[in-house]
Amino acid sequence: MKNLPQKIEFHLSGYSLKIQTEWDARLAAVLIPLFLDDGIWHLLFTRRTDHLESHQGQVSFPGGAVELQDATPQDAALRETEEEIGIPAHQVRVLGTLDPLLTVTRFQIIPTVGIIPWPTELQINRGEVARVFSVPLDWLADERNVEVQQRDFPLGERLIDVYYFKPYQGEIIWGATARLTLNFLSELRSIGYK
Repeated sequence: MKNLPQKIEFHLSGYSLKIQTEWDARLAAVLIPLFLDDGIWHLLFTRRTDHLESHQGQVSFPGGAVELQDATPQDAALRETEEEIGIPAHQVRVLGTLDPLLTVTRFQIIPTVGIIPWPTELQINRGEVARVFSVPLDWLADERNVEVQQRDFPLGERLIDVYYFKPYQGEIIWGATARLTLNFLSELRSIGYK
């Protein structure tokens, strides 16, 4: 589907954010980096280093907290992407923004979808990122690669569903990153992707 970027951009152009406020949450932003390699669409992921303040060692998209210098969450996602993996904001073709995701760790994450240049030489910030890897969209879209486990809800006495992808290149995409990925795949299905 070579016209995937145009379809996503058109689909997201009419999107209006639905902000959720079940509990106080810190505003964060991520880039969902999409790229075409040898005719196959991929998403790019990072694994955080083990010594960071939060979400140590977890797979994530490039991103972080929205700071005062950021005019918008999209600006924060692009700034963090450049800081973490060295892709300048002007090289990202922004396609749009998805609904925010409210996490049990008290973040409200606003995801921006963007096409990144590929191949590209990444400048990895080793203080924040332990590894960068990509996963084909077709593999992520295969429902056989996703499972749901239940865990205790940290903000109350109930169980919650936690999504996990099967290991890919030794990495496990789970939690908020898995939910963001599944939300993006749901949007892709609504425009005819798999």
